[in-house]
Amino acid sequence: MTPRITLAVAGRVLIQLRRDHRTLALLLVLPCLLITLLWWMFEDTPVFDQVGPALLAMFPFIVMFLVTSVTTLRERSSGTLERLLAMPMGKLDFLVGYGLAFGVVAAVQSALAVTLSVGLLGLDVRGPVWLLLVVAVLDAVLGTALGLFVSAFAQTEFQAVQFMPALVIPQILLCGLFVPRDRLPDVLGTVSDVLPLSYAVDAMQTLTTSTSTGDVWRDLAVVAAFALGGLALGAATLRRRTP
Repeated sequence: MTPRITLAVAGRVLIQLRRDHRTLALLLVLPCLLITLLWWMFEDTPVFDQVGPALLAMFPFIVMFLVTSVTTLRERSSGTLERLLAMPMGKLDFLVGYGLAFGVVAAVQSALAVTLSVGLLGLDVRGPVWLLLVVAVLDAVLGTALGLFVSAFAQTEFQAVQFMPALVIPQILLCGLFVPRDRLPDVLGTVSDVLPLSYAVDAMQTLTTSTSTGDVWRDLAVVAAFALGGLALGAATLRRRTP
């Protein structure tokens, strides 16, 4: 991997995103609108404080997964990826460049969502707010890594979206949003323990209920390991073009 090439790929992706106003709205505005809708629905009840942290972890993950998987597939099906890889650029340069670009967008997205939730909507946070932002950004990077990985197995954009029920929805159901993870049946609890979104939600919930950050850093390490693994698998399975 060459840093100069990786940064060039990241710059190219950021320029494309800046010109695509619809995608930018999906990435930056939609999570804020969904969080506001949730707050409005449960105004004057404790529900928002209970589920808000989990949603701050889930929304960046879901949005980045969708956008990244579809965008990468579009690059391959249009022949752009094949032309790029014909240049002195490796697959890891391409994937890490994409990860960096969407990581920058994820930082902006998470900053907006956290600022809105804590500053305007009154989400109760006992831990450091900056660490809440770090968790949200890393979770968005995880969604980016998994989106890059699954795009290698899809031939159309519709097929890329179909990976959501297989990879995303089970994590939403078992992450502790609906039932605390320690109350899940043994088999489901074991499955939950190997899903990365569970640790992101645990970190968010810890920050909103405790000032201790030891468990948060452990959960962050697990999420980061999954994100790096997703990028490595993406590099191993990335194809130059869609057959």
